[in-house]
Amino acid sequence: MPSREEAKTVVRRLHALSGSAEIVRKAAARELARRDPLDANELLHQVIYLARESWEPATCVLSAFVAALGQEAASIPYADSMRRMAEVQSLESVADLFETAPAQKEFDEGAAAKADARLLTQSLGHLKQQARLTRDPDVLARLVTVSNPAVVRNALLNPRLTEPLVVRMAARRPARPEPLVEIWKSSRWSSRHAVRRALVFNPYLPPEVGVKIVPLLSASDLSELAADASVHPSLREQAARLLAVESR
Repeated sequence: MPSREEAKTVVRRLHALSGSAEIVRKAAARELARRDPLDANELLHQVIYLARESWEPATCVLSAFVAALGQEAASIPYADSMRRMAEVQSLESVADLFETAPAQKEFDEGAAAKADARLLTQSLGHLKQQARLTRDPDVLARLVTVSNPAVVRNALLNPRLTEPLVVRMAARRPARPEPLVEIWKSSRWSSRHAVRRALVFNPYLPPEVGVKIVPLLSASDLSELAADASVHPSLREQAARLLAVESR
């Protein structure tokens, strides 16, 4: 089982990597994949604790690990069994990362289809290009609300997109899950505190994404989240458990 010092060694190695967030995320996935499930869970547990102690390298690397669980699961052979093993190990902080319940609130499918029909009057290829290249903030704001992930993904790459607009996108209610998930997948935006807050406090965000954001929040955010009845119970409970860790 990885000790605290071994976890620190892993954190330092990943934190020292140069390159994009994608490179670090894939390296984190490889780190988990080369271990058996018990060791991988223990490593995650140690990294979470180190991050909650405000050790900056662990905070950075933890975001890569949780992103890897969501976006690189196919490269982690036993990812599906990690939650069960974490529960056996009594590692609640790790088991929490594998929540799969539906969102606290869900956008009416009929309303979503009508909204898409109004927006998607042009070809998908044209919409993707427009999302990526438009200079019109109003057009961009409309395109980031569609349910097609490819259109949203291109909008998030638009160099004219600003953090305040992304925060509004992440906080939008009612909301489809697809744009919210794409924001979380965007390394450009998901690393920003205001964007993370907007996502995790949105009751339309799927909990399987929310539980991967919660460990990255500040203590004050956790306190607020634990008391917010509008978010999914799993997120409130997770926040409360992490606060309990910090008070020890």
